Amino acid sequence: MSELPFAAETPISVAKVGLRTRNATALSDYYQRVVGLRELSRDGEAITLGTGERPLLVLEEDKTLRPDDPRSAGLFHTAFLLPSRADLGRWIEHAVQKQIPIEGASDHLVSEALYLTDPEGNGIEIYADRAPSTWRKEDGNIKMATLRMNIPEVRASVPDGDPGWQGAPDGSVVGHVHLRVGDPTVAEDWWHRELGFDTMAKYGSEAVFLSSGGYHHHIGANTWHSRGAGPRDNDRTGLGWVELTAKDAAPVGAARQDPWGNVIKTVAA
Repeated sequence: MSELPFAAETPISVAKVGLRTRNATALSDYYQRVVGLRELSRDGEAITLGTGERPLLVLEEDKTLRPDDPRSAGLFHTAFLLPSRADLGRWIEHAVQKQIPIEGASDHLVSEALYLTDPEGNGIEIYADRAPSTWRKEDGNIKMATLRMNIPEVRASVPDGDPGWQGAPDGSVVGHVHLRVGDPTVAEDWWHRELGFDTMAKYGSEAVFLSSGGYHHHIGANTWHSRGAGPRDNDRTGLGWVELTAKDAAPVGAARQDPWGNVIKTVAA
C-alpha cells in the first residue's frame, strides 16, 4: 500500500464519509468519472467507493429523501487529498480534457485546492498539501489564506511524457471534511470537548479549522451559508455521517451528533 499523507497519520484522522442520496448509481458514476474513485463494493442500496482497497465514500440510497437545503447545517464539502502536487496537476489536465465545471481554484498556503459540486449539491474539494515543514504560524495558529492558485505552475509539475490522470492514486485519502454549522464557536467547543481536537485557524467569526496531531485541519466548520441554523432535517440528501479513525483508545465508541445533528463516528485504526 502506498505511503499515506500526514493528514492520515495523526492520532485521529478522517476515514470516510457517508452521503445520503436519491440515486446512488448516478452519484457513483459521477465520483468515478470526475473524482477518479472506483467502486469497491455494493451492499443493498449502499455503494462504497475508494482507491486501492481503501474505502473513502459510501453512498446510501433512499429515493424518498428531499433535496438538501444548502442553508441548513450539513456538508459544506468532502476534501479528497491527493498524494502530490503532480497528482493535482494530472487532475487539472483531466478536468480540462473532460470539461469538468470548476467553481474555484485556491492557494491556501498550506495546500492548493480546486472546488466543484456533485449533481446532488454536495461540495467537493480536490487538493494537495504543501510539505508540513513549510507551514507557518501566526499568533499561535497555522497561517492559511485564500489566494488565486497558480494553475500553470501546478500543471507544469507533471513530468514530460507522463501518462496523465489514471484515477485517484493509491495513497489518496479524505484529508478533511468541512461542515455547515449554525455557530462556529459552539462547534469549536464541541470538537474540543468530545474529540480533543485543537483549533488550528479561524476566519474571523465565520469559520474555524480544527485538527488532531498538528494537521492544518481535519474538520472545518463555517456559517457562510448557514448562520443560526438549527438541527438538521433527517429526511434530506447530503451528509449521512463522517467516520474518523483513532490510533489509540481515545474516543472510540458510539456515534456522536454535533449540536446540529451531524453524525460523527469514531472507530479504532
